[in-house]
Amino acid sequence: MIDGPKERLIELLTKWLTREKSTTEVPLSNFDRLRHEIRTCDVILVEGKSRVSNVIKLVTQSRWSHAALYLGRIHEIENPFTRKRIQAFYDGQPDTQLIVESELGVGTIVRPLSTYDRDHVRICRPRELTYQDSQNVISFAVRQLGSNYNVRQILDLFRFLLPWTLLPRRWRSSLFKTHPGKQTETVCSTMIAEAFGSIQYPILPLVKKTSEDGIKLFRRNPKLCTPSDFDYSPYFDIIKYPFVDFSHSNTRYRLLPWKGNAKLTSEEHGYYLDDAPFPHDRFE
Repeated sequence: MIDGPKERLIELLTKWLTREKSTTEVPLSNFDRLRHEIRTCDVILVEGKSRVSNVIKLVTQSRWSHAALYLGRIHEIENPFTRKRIQAFYDGQPDTQLIVESELGVGTIVRPLSTYDRDHVRICRPRELTYQDSQNVISFAVRQLGSNYNVRQILDLFRFLLPWTLLPRRWRSSLFKTHPGKQTETVCSTMIAEAFGSIQYPILPLVKKTSEDGIKLFRRNPKLCTPSDFDYSPYFDIIKYPFVDFSHSNTRYRLLPWKGNAKLTSEEHGYYLDDAPFPHDRFE
């Protein structure tokens, strides 16, 4: 419900920031294979297509602008209170594969995994995570359902998109690196980082070594966590399911379908080569 001009402005700004471009005809990821092989507690990285996604990519210098946590199906979750809370926020089929995520303008919610069936995604799988700890991570994340994004971040992100507010790179990054209690509490991966922090699972810890105490790890402030941190973390295995794959068949990469009748759009021409020959002559 809109209470006044300020709330109305925030609503309009949120819609403008989160409006997505149309999806590509064929996604880079094979969703059918992903949904069969994904595991509980996998972190899903998404290459978003909205304005706010572009800002996050710019600030974090990464293709990944969003992160979600895979829950599994409701009957696969051990804790009955966790199952009941999910059902309070999601009224769908019991066999639906679910994720929990925090999104600008929406808050922390449960959605079907199929929400990202047309997106470029990557799985980050926590290495050697025990079953019980995976259930604890899920329970922590589900307890955050219903929490809101900090409205202040909407305004902070908006200033990155105004031509007259072009800032030095060190100022651009300040959204994520300074005053973490105020400006970065709603970064989408914060909730997931806190969930793993609840079981003391590392993401990108600081390692300190002293002659007296040996090696000690320091947990990074979860409010500073970004989607790319799960990609960079040595404690998460990276799993990719490309739409066109040559690793599980007799097809070699030199036989991939680089030729064909499909044409690039005017926007795509700036990023891709249309039927351009490969520079193989230089190696002959």
